[in-house]
Amino acid sequence: MSLEAIKKTKFNFSGQTSFYKGKVRDVYYLQNKLVVVASDRISAFDHILPKAIPFKGQILNQIAAHFLKASHEIVPNWLEANPDQNVSIGKKAEPIKLEMVVRGYLAGHAWREYKAGERKICGVSMPQGMKEGDRFPNPIITPATKAEEGHDEDISAEDIISQKIVTEEEWNTLTRYAMDLFYLGSKMAKEKGLILVDTKYEFGWYAGGIILIDEVHTPDSSRYYILDGYDERQEKGEKQKQLSKEFVREWLMENGFQGKEGQVMPEMPEAFVNTVTERYIELYEILTGHTFERRDYNNVESKIESAVESYLEKENQ
Repeated sequence: MSLEAIKKTKFNFSGQTSFYKGKVRDVYYLQNKLVVVASDRISAFDHILPKAIPFKGQILNQIAAHFLKASHEIVPNWLEANPDQNVSIGKKAEPIKLEMVVRGYLAGHAWREYKAGERKICGVSMPQGMKEGDRFPNPIITPATKAEEGHDEDISAEDIISQKIVTEEEWNTLTRYAMDLFYLGSKMAKEKGLILVDTKYEFGWYAGGIILIDEVHTPDSSRYYILDGYDERQEKGEKQKQLSKEFVREWLMENGFQGKEGQVMPEMPEAFVNTVTERYIELYEILTGHTFERRDYNNVESKIESAVESYLEKENQ
């Protein structure tokens, strides 16, 4: 049986100045704040899939809040409140058009490049003789430019500075923040029996400084391996057990889609949609240590609107 899901939103909050629809999140701009509604849309290979995944937005929003609250003392971030399970409200920063991708292990895009014969990614050298899932001697940062449309593009630190996307000093701050977050995320993951394989962070300028924006350590922005049996699987050359969105990408590739020109997006059967929901719930419960409480989708739009307006009214008193 198909569950309800939040595929799109259309609010007009008090003081709203503009609106931006991201791949997954709908962003409502106020004078000095952002209201971010996490929809149940799912994207892969920079394309939004036709079907939404029930509870996915709630899961992403609550995992992001969990990690933003856990890391705010080491890296300042944008989050101020979560008035609804699918909503985050916080500071309106000017986004830095970079994704700071940190990789502790050879997987995903880096592995696909490595398998194709590349030994450098974003100007960073990768050791010879590695296989998929191997740990890098030290985590590496492989940044990507944040595209308005289409694919994000790999870019080196040298090009980032020469193109004046950020100054060298700002780049050093971004690097330090990204590594500090990655080490914290890795520690928190290990405590839950997981390995943080790779992840991405986004930052923005706010009040003369740099703050962390967007989500953090969610299954949409991060890849996790199961720690138990990792070494054994690597030694045997077996595929690692993982909790991430990679299994959705793999399903798409098996069905002939990698986001390339001329390829047709396959339709996810209902059974697979339900599998995706269950996998997201599993990751939420492992990562946070909390039992997931499924939100009620009845009158979900009015519940979100009421929660946001109530919060804004209190803030303006």
